[in-house]
Amino acid sequence: MAAEITDRVREIAEARGLPESEVLERALERGLEHLWEDLVLAQYLDGELDRGETIERVGRTKVERAEREREVVEEDVDWGLNA
Repeated sequence: MAAEITDRVREIAEARGLPESEVLERALERGLEHLWEDLVLAQYLDGELDRGETIERVGRTKVERAEREREVVEEDVDWGLNA
């Protein structure tokens, strides 16, 4: 796995004309942003954050998408339990 990551970093760096360290820095930033959004949305869906604060942190579009996804899962569970 480590070799695969190294190969990918090297390939991206070569294709973009960037140093490998910058590719790693960008990957870390993107990964942390994604993890942060996941955490905030989970806290909202668990009732730990209110909707307004969640929108301020991750944006209305992401909040509305998370709400729709939750509704779909709940509908599937209801259908499965009542089929």
